[in-house]
Amino acid sequence: MSTEDLEQYETEMELQLYREYRDIVRQFSYVVETERRFYLTNSVDLQPRNADGEIYFEVAMQDAWVWDMYRPARFVKNVRVVTFKDVNIEELERPELELPGD
Repeated sequence: MSTEDLEQYETEMELQLYREYRDIVRQFSYVVETERRFYLTNSVDLQPRNADGEIYFEVAMQDAWVWDMYRPARFVKNVRVVTFKDVNIEELERPELELPGD
């Protein structure tokens, strides 16, 4: 496999992942961004921890979707992330129910 073939494969995988994200994002309430991953979830619990003067964060999520093009299954029942970096949690706007027009 050439470098060009590999780059094309990765570009196609990234596009496929974006399309999947676009199709499911409205099913979730929160976006969680850690130093290594990006998650969509409806349940998130962030707990700051202190061990020997070192601050770290423990993030627990249930029924999450993971942005990772190398994972064969992106839906995860339970996720627990431990990180020493900041964690960004954003609540997504949930559009009101829209009735079909005439």
